[in-house]
Amino acid sequence: MMQNKERAEMAKYYAKLADKYDQDYATAEQQADLAELHERVSDVLSGHRVLELACGTGHWTEQYAEFAESVIATDINPEMLEKAKTKGLPSDKVQFRLMDAFEPDVDGDFTACFAGFWWSHVKRQDQAGFLAMLRKKLGKDALLVLLDDCHVESDNTTIARTDLEGNTFQLRTLLNGERYEVLKNYPTDSALRKRFAEPVKAIRIVRLENFWMLTGRFK
Repeated sequence: MMQNKERAEMAKYYAKLADKYDQDYATAEQQADLAELHERVSDVLSGHRVLELACGTGHWTEQYAEFAESVIATDINPEMLEKAKTKGLPSDKVQFRLMDAFEPDVDGDFTACFAGFWWSHVKRQDQAGFLAMLRKKLGKDALLVLLDDCHVESDNTTIARTDLEGNTFQLRTLLNGERYEVLKNYPTDSALRKRFAEPVKAIRIVRLENFWMLTGRFK
């Protein structure tokens, strides 16, 4: 799995984005795609007991929570969770918990796992192990729902380097001038199907201009 130092650096970067993270969802060119994904996610998670990984400011939690049976939304950053709690979601249905997605230690009888814009931050060499761990946690037939970015040349930060395993990294600069190297992979549909074929069945991929969505059930 990703080394603790790398995970800490990535967490530090996103913690500093907490106050303005939701602004990323305001881009005019993405609104049609986002509207479609909001509807798709709400539909597919309807009636489920959901474990959400890397929930960030709770943008996606807010979209589907009304339709789910229950939600435990987790993130490694207290700063992100504080923002998520301001969404005013019903506490009898939605709980926010501090948790590292690589170490899912939360208890619950979950029927689905959702992660928005998280898969791109999992190293290629760690993906099989991560999926195996998640399958063990949720069990056979649990629903898996992932969303992430497509690589749009005009919108995405330039890829700074590619390592020997094929992982791609971007250099991102905060307003205060601090720079961070962030792991950001952009898998093709064929790469996704190949990776998920062993642990997941009934794989379906929807690829829009800006985002992709994968659904399936653990074998």
